[in-house]
Amino acid sequence: MTDKEWKEMLVRFGCVVCKKDHSLWSAPTLHHTRYGVGMGQKSDIRKAIPLCPNHHQHGGYGVAFHAGKKAFEANYGSEQDLLAWMLEEILKEEKSDAAHSDIGA
Repeated sequence: MTDKEWKEMLVRFGCVVCKKDHSLWSAPTLHHTRYGVGMGQKSDIRKAIPLCPNHHQHGGYGVAFHAGKKAFEANYGSEQDLLAWMLEEILKEEKSDAAHSDIGA
């Protein structure tokens, strides 16, 4: 999968927090996680998590990641935890899609 296809898949997935906590889809922006990179550097796109504007920057302290990382992580989990959950969900969706396509074959 190309980086462009990966980004498109993240957008289709929607905000990881909204999906995990409320089973809702909301349009995301991509948040580049900070672990494993130096100051001022972006992580690889495959370590990005999709966050809606509220959970990314505009939701205020305890809601938006960039309004207070520690409070955000206390409420929703760490970047790594959210990334791991999202990847598990993507795998489940792929397996489900594959099973449905086998039924129709």
